[in-house]
Amino acid sequence: MFGMPRRLLFGYLALAVFMTGDGFELTFLSRFLVESGFSPTQAGLVFTVYGLVVAFSAWTTGVLAEIVGARRLMVLGGVLWMVLHVLFLTVGLQSVVGTILIYSLRGVAYPLFMYSFVVLIAQSVHPGRLASAMGWFWASFSLGIGVMGAYLPSLLVPVIGEYATLWASLIFVAAGTAMCAFLVPGAPPEADRSRGLVGEGRARELLRGVTILVENRQIALSVVIRVLCNLTLYAFPMMMPLYLTTDGVGGQAWFSLSEWMTLWAITNAITIGSNIMWGRLGDRYGWMRQMRWYGFGGMAIASLAFAYFPVWFGPSFVLMIVPAVLFALSVTAFVPMGAIFPALAPEHRGAAISAHNLASGLTTFAGPGIATALLPVIGPIGVCWAFAVLMVLGTITTLFIHPPQPGITSETGRMLPRRERLAQTA
Repeated sequence: MFGMPRRLLFGYLALAVFMTGDGFELTFLSRFLVESGFSPTQAGLVFTVYGLVVAFSAWTTGVLAEIVGARRLMVLGGVLWMVLHVLFLTVGLQSVVGTILIYSLRGVAYPLFMYSFVVLIAQSVHPGRLASAMGWFWASFSLGIGVMGAYLPSLLVPVIGEYATLWASLIFVAAGTAMCAFLVPGAPPEADRSRGLVGEGRARELLRGVTILVENRQIALSVVIRVLCNLTLYAFPMMMPLYLTTDGVGGQAWFSLSEWMTLWAITNAITIGSNIMWGRLGDRYGWMRQMRWYGFGGMAIASLAFAYFPVWFGPSFVLMIVPAVLFALSVTAFVPMGAIFPALAPEHRGAAISAHNLASGLTTFAGPGIATALLPVIGPIGVCWAFAVLMVLGTITTLFIHPPQPGITSETGRMLPRRERLAQTA
């Protein structure tokens, strides 16, 4: 069904429900912390350290999922998330240090759930259809963290307040974890390496999650573009509430917090369909070309549009939908990233996916980190220019990466003649 592997249907649903709970705080936590007495820099530091822990957890997840089993690791991640979230709300919010410490520790949990499912997809799907399957992965992710995770809090916060809304997120994480435990199948026996890895084999595979970055130059370059492509996806939820809804960091209160949350929900609602669309297009016409021109090129323009549209047009919510749509269509053009890494190292998929997950985690750290460091120096518009320049750098880097893609490239990753491509993808 449009590239979705039916065997993993409940896995996609579990991911969407889990990420709904994980995304509850995304659009308002920075402002909530500032209103609770944190400085904007301290609030940014919370997100930055959290992202650093996420990066480390994500890095190890790919290999760990192959060692202990992907579904088993997903359930463990869900349980760990719930325990640490309760500690965050009851103990962590009492101080700046407590907030940073416990919220950051919670960053260990969601990569175990989310990125273990990437491994399960890679173990279950033919390489030629992997981008389509990853399109559904990111569609489920967007539906959860971006749409429901933003829209539901926009309804709850005005009624029960921000703190109670944070508690409500537990319901969704618990439901997603239960769905995974009882409804999601494990890897096919022929692809489940956890059964054959014991002792020294497990240790070597875990170490390969590190050494593959040195041994495989293409993987290392892919890590760079994976970090760059989602910088604004994690930076904007931290900086845009401050830029668009307050006067504190060089912006204005053009919009209410509820309007910003609705705008971000609209952005992510569009990504549901565009993730699926780009997955299918990438499998048919080429992963790298799609990301080079429509991904990085579009994100450079979208970053500047978010900066200048409120300056040019004032508090026009309708016009702000324009950069939101462009952002959504561009950021989802990177769907093939999840297919590129295992394609570059098919004999060590777990290690390759660990490299992908490391980059995914680093972008959650680097995006808020760049914004936090540069906001006091060059202001929010300057930060958006910095992100636009980094997108151009990503465009250039893609020219040096050549993953083999069934029906599109040769085994060395070079493009096949157009007539041969059309014949193989027909």
